[in-house]
Amino acid sequence: MKPKLLSIDNIVKLGSVEAAPLLLGWILCRQVKEGVIKVRIVETEAYHQADPASHSFRGLTPRTAPMFQAGGRLYIYFTYGMHYAINVVTGQAGEGEAVLIRAAEPVQGIEIMQTYRGITDAKNLTNGPGKLAQAIGIKDTKLTGKILNKSSIWLEPPEKPIDKPEIITSTRIGITRAADQPWRFYLKGNPYVSKL
Repeated sequence: MKPKLLSIDNIVKLGSVEAAPLLLGWILCRQVKEGVIKVRIVETEAYHQADPASHSFRGLTPRTAPMFQAGGRLYIYFTYGMHYAINVVTGQAGEGEAVLIRAAEPVQGIEIMQTYRGITDAKNLTNGPGKLAQAIGIKDTKLTGKILNKSSIWLEPPEKPIDKPEIITSTRIGITRAADQPWRFYLKGNPYVSKL
């Protein structure tokens, strides 16, 4: 039986652990002054309020407020004093959940991304959360809390659903708390998945 492709509206209503693998293959898009950038999501991680590694673990704050809104909006944060990270908020209002987009495969606007990143190596343009944000021109948190649509960042469906055997599940990386949780999902054999 072939997997069914859920709409993005249905995916973002799910909890982050359910939504994270379903976002694989979706095309993340952004209109910038130079044109349209499109990247295919190849790696995600789930975070939620009961998770000590999640920003929402300590409750609602001005920074984490978007995570507590209904799914279907952005949560963008600054990390390590140098990088931004893009998350898709999921779940119901009040739940504090989001899916980190860890890595993506460039699809359109590669020259724009190369300029934004200052490199030409396509395989290293978007293979990590900070690289991805920089490649699509995220330089601040102004889009955090914005609804996914063409005025911010939007998602287009994949040509076909991803089959379960194509999805690898592992523990999350780059964290110290709850590092044993198997809430990282990525496309098997994809060269754009972030490096460990």
